[in-house]
Amino acid sequence: MTRRRDNSLTPAEGPGKPAATLTPRRRTVVKAAAATAALAAPLAATPTARAADGPAFLHGVASGDPLPDGVLLWTRITPTPDAVPGSGKGPDVEVRWEVAEDKGFAKVVGRGSTTAKAARDHTVKADVRGLRQATTYYYRFSIGSDSPVSSPVGRTRTAPAHESAAPGVRFGVVSCSNWEAGYFSAYRHLAARTELDAVLHLGDYLYEYASGGFASSGDVVREHQPKHEILTLADYRTRHGAHKTDADAQALHRTHPVIAIWDDHEVANDAWSGGAENHTPETEGPWAARVAAAKQAYFEWMPVRPATEGTVYRRLRFGKLADLHLLDLRSFRSQQAKVGSGDVDSSARTITGRAQLDWLKAGLAASDAAWKLVGTSVMISPVAFGSLPAYLLKPLAELLGLPEGGLAVNTDQWDGYTHDRKELIGHLRDKGIRNTVFLTGDIHMAWANDVPVTAATYPASPSAATEFVVTSVTSDNVDDFLNVPPQTLSLVGVAAVKAANRHVKWLDMDSHGYGVLDVTAERSQMDYYIVSDRKDPKATSSWARSYRTLTGTQKVERVHAPVR
Repeated sequence: MTRRRDNSLTPAEGPGKPAATLTPRRRTVVKAAAATAALAAPLAATPTARAADGPAFLHGVASGDPLPDGVLLWTRITPTPDAVPGSGKGPDVEVRWEVAEDKGFAKVVGRGSTTAKAARDHTVKADVRGLRQATTYYYRFSIGSDSPVSSPVGRTRTAPAHESAAPGVRFGVVSCSNWEAGYFSAYRHLAARTELDAVLHLGDYLYEYASGGFASSGDVVREHQPKHEILTLADYRTRHGAHKTDADAQALHRTHPVIAIWDDHEVANDAWSGGAENHTPETEGPWAARVAAAKQAYFEWMPVRPATEGTVYRRLRFGKLADLHLLDLRSFRSQQAKVGSGDVDSSARTITGRAQLDWLKAGLAASDAAWKLVGTSVMISPVAFGSLPAYLLKPLAELLGLPEGGLAVNTDQWDGYTHDRKELIGHLRDKGIRNTVFLTGDIHMAWANDVPVTAATYPASPSAATEFVVTSVTSDNVDDFLNVPPQTLSLVGVAAVKAANRHVKWLDMDSHGYGVLDVTAERSQMDYYIVSDRKDPKATSSWARSYRTLTGTQKVERVHAPVR
């Protein structure tokens, strides 16, 4: 079964069916598990905010990709009331930036200017260098001379020097923030944690669907802008612009550097190098044009340094404590295999592309950092969804488009590209690479996993790495899809998944929230936090669980308190 774009269920259509009948299926695992402070006002700003008369900074400020000597700064200027995101209207405007050691800008350490152009949707970036390592800075933008207009003041932080013995590094970790499904309270709570060095966003920063197209029950908390599915450059710019009016998103970006990668919804559901499940060329135009539009808007609106070839895979270093390898698992991958086809094991199929996999393997082997962190948008740990009770299997099979008769895997994850995974895990084992930790989003659930060399014989066989998966900020998970109270029906699925996958140490199918990863030379620990209600703009946050991996073990273990 798959989901129609109006969210109804219909038997899966083949590739020869008319485009109008094809629909987004709920991305395989909630997809597969449905199966088996004050720094900002709590209420989101309106996505249709306009400059009342003169120029204005309506979309906040941001920083990203911290280096020991610098950081990338971002803002968007609305020069005239009609120069809304995606409009192409408004004059080019000179924008000045300042970086200081203090909030009052008495100790300015850098100044410069750039031009906000209509051709870049009036977004600007300043790649500031010459800063001190491991230092907190403040920054702002301004325009005009006679009556200057200034942006909000942002706060950012540089990374430790590459060869320094950094005592620790601490990241917020988030993914899957669907505007229509709720409020971004997780961002607000992370913004209040000023001890963080940065926030990792592991993909699905926004969703491409039309209003109501990605809600389990058609329950829309707040409507997308634009309301239709985004296809063009103007569409993607408008959707990004709406997200940057959210007060909690603005607080997060204003307070911490954000290190982001994309997953599929930044373009279209279940994207691969040549298309996507949620793209029909006959009615929606060439895939290449849509990808180009989505990527252009992404690099305009996100505080990300683009690598070569319009990709986001890159590497950041945090002293000799941690190398962070960030992956792009959409731009180069083969099309997802059909469940049960046997194609998942084909050596001709790839999730990374040859060049990226070689880059990752070389970087892991050459790293002298205590920890090798890998940001991956989809789960690398193998997961088999075994037999479930009939009352649970039937609705879950409908939600996931999986066979009702037993074993199924999520072919959108690394489970659908086992040759690449086998090569990477074999590389870790053969080269004796220790302390590799995969940091993952996508699946709308929280997991703590060992990454086994051979899942079928685990734990008799070794673990090559560990994986921490964070749940969604707002996007639907199991209890949302089944419309049941959390931690009820899903507990049956949790037990079934853990019984069939002994390397899975913990799984939460129902919560929304974020993670905080604390790394020291001795261990890497993920503290999982949940928000009280994604639909409440004033949602509270509470600690749920913690897991850590001690140096040299390649295994996760439960910890009964968060780091702080």
